[in-house]
Amino acid sequence: MKLTKMSHSCVRLEKDGRVLVVDPGGFSEEDAAVGADAVLVTHEHPDHFDEGRLRTAMEANPAAEIWTLKAVADRVSAAFPGRVHTVGHGDAFTVAGFDVQAHGELHAVIHPDIPRITNVGYLVEGGKLFHPGDALTVPDQPVETLMLPVMAPWNKISEVIDYVREVRPQRAYDIHDALLTDLARPIYDRQIGALGGSEHLRLAPRDAVQL
Repeated sequence: MKLTKMSHSCVRLEKDGRVLVVDPGGFSEEDAAVGADAVLVTHEHPDHFDEGRLRTAMEANPAAEIWTLKAVADRVSAAFPGRVHTVGHGDAFTVAGFDVQAHGELHAVIHPDIPRITNVGYLVEGGKLFHPGDALTVPDQPVETLMLPVMAPWNKISEVIDYVREVRPQRAYDIHDALLTDLARPIYDRQIGALGGSEHLRLAPRDAVQL
C-alpha cells in the first residue's frame, strides 16, 4: 500500500490501482481527492471536510463514493445521490478494495464551552494504518502506521506523546500540521521521537512511502 501525504490532515492511499483519500479539507490541495475511487471524511470541520474538493473528486470519477459520519452525510447526500454512505463507531466495510473499520465517536475537547461534535477514525487494512481525525482514539487492535495529529487547538505535545505511547504503533507520521511552523518542527520531532516510544516520521506534502 502506498501512502501519500497531502497538506494538513489529508492522505491518499493506493493499492492495486485503486485510490482511497481521507479528509481532503480546506487546508489541503484543491486536487487532493482527484482520482479517488472513494473518500473517507472523519468529521465536519472545514480543515477536514470541503464540499468543493469533494465535488471536484466526484465529478472527475462518476463511480467515486463517500463514506462518512451522519453530520457530513446529511450535508452532501443530496448533491451525490446514492454515492454517500453513513458510518459510525464499530462499522466495518470494504471500499475501493480497502478493508476499513470505524473507530471513535467524538471530536476531542477544544474548550468546555464549545459543544463537542462527532468524529470517527478509520483503521485501514486490518491495522496497517489508522487515521484518527480530530481525536486521540485508541483502536482495539494493533496499529502499524499511525497518522498522528501533532498540532491543533485541542491538543498539547504531552497528550500527543502519551497518545503514541498508548497506541504503540510501529511508526507515526505527522498529520494536522498546517498550524505548525517550520521553526517549531524540530522541537516536535525531537520530543515525540525521544519520548513516544515509536519511530516518528514526517512527510512533506505529496511525498510518498510504501507501507
